[in-house]
Amino acid sequence: MARERELRMRRARGAQESLASIVLSFEAVIAFLGGLTIYGLRALPEPIPAWWGIVAGVVVAALMIVTARLVRHRWGIGLGWALQVLVALGAFLVPALALVALIFGGMYAYATIKGGALDRRNARLAATHDEDGTQENTER
Repeated sequence: MARERELRMRRARGAQESLASIVLSFEAVIAFLGGLTIYGLRALPEPIPAWWGIVAGVVVAALMIVTARLVRHRWGIGLGWALQVLVALGAFLVPALALVALIFGGMYAYATIKGGALDRRNARLAATHDEDGTQENTER
């Protein structure tokens, strides 16, 4: 069984998938800390117990970890964007989360937009290679 794992090749990941999953994984830690901040500052409206801030932080962090594994799908990228909006909405409770949303939203935008452009460029370059591995000179 261990031998089968060694022989199995890993699936090739593109730049968009790699970068987006890295951003979401790091942002999951920040989302958890944001939940702790909401709890500590008692930022939730009065009828809602403060411990729901921790629950919200854990749930958002878990969703980000799961989404980091799903960004290989187009809908996974969209789910990542929805989570960016959710973090931005947290700024209504703790205004400092607006800075977090701006920084990580910008990094996620770069990861998805530039990563997709890199993937298209790499696919185009791979298509220009002929059978013996030489590349046609298409860029000038």
